[in-house]
Amino acid sequence: MYKELQKEGLEGLYELDGQSKVDRRDVIVRFSPYYNDSSSSEIKDEINILISTDVLAEGLNLQDATCLINYELHWNPVRLMQRVGRVDRRRNQDIELKLLSDHPDIIDDRDDIHFWNFLPPDELEKLLLLYSTVSKKTLRISRAFGIEGKQLLTPSDDYDTLKDFNSAYEGTETKEEEMVLAYESLIKDNPEYESNINSLPVRMYSGKKKSDIKGIFFCYKLPIKNQDGEWSIDEGICKWYVYNSDQKSITEFAFGIWKEICCDKSENRILTVTAEGFSEIRKLLENYIKRTYLKSVQAPIGVKQKLTTWMELY
Repeated sequence: MYKELQKEGLEGLYELDGQSKVDRRDVIVRFSPYYNDSSSSEIKDEINILISTDVLAEGLNLQDATCLINYELHWNPVRLMQRVGRVDRRRNQDIELKLLSDHPDIIDDRDDIHFWNFLPPDELEKLLLLYSTVSKKTLRISRAFGIEGKQLLTPSDDYDTLKDFNSAYEGTETKEEEMVLAYESLIKDNPEYESNINSLPVRMYSGKKKSDIKGIFFCYKLPIKNQDGEWSIDEGICKWYVYNSDQKSITEFAFGIWKEICCDKSENRILTVTAEGFSEIRKLLENYIKRTYLKSVQAPIGVKQKLTTWMELY
């Protein structure tokens, strides 16, 4: 699409996807400066047409734009609403006055939002209808009996998307987007971090004060079955857990965990847990992983998780 639009002579083009090694916040400001505390006069290489995957579908202010074209329709209608919600959202009168003062030629374009969807081929209509029917039935079943991992039919059809919908549509960043942007900011401020991380030792550990939770944070590598049908820990997924010592409970809520373990370079490293106390909690956590994740993926006996990092929360 990018090359074809270039051929048509369109200018100010930019293409962004999950593999783009750029500061996503910078791209957002270049495309929608006024609703991100900037203006055209402050931006170099302003973006007029942004081609993007769903990395920009949630929790962003892109209402400088007035036109959205969907070249690909997602299975989940909530995802489509999230895309629309980046452009079609409440506007700020002061920002509109500033935008039109700088760009009086677009005054007629600010009254309406335009959308165009490229629909799938006719032969997919039956398949799409079948998926919609099965999804609704699965959701009804989950309400009554629960679903392992809170999933519907595919990994992308999860309840976090639905829970984040309101915040996304109202203009606040979703939890996932907030974490992604924080990571990108970390990399921008510490450019050597990404290249050095692979040289760090395994099973790193630390501890911090000023936490609302007393316990231990764990990061585990969990095995998956690869394309060859073999179980692999190296190709596996990373998962966060926190054992709450006061409540004797385990949480997997990544955003809440992230808020607890965040700290800056100046924070002191504090460890109070004994080797025996740590071993006991680790055993409880790994039994939990065995009952939940390993059971859900039907991992055979002998296939285990791998501890990579832990932190005491004191």
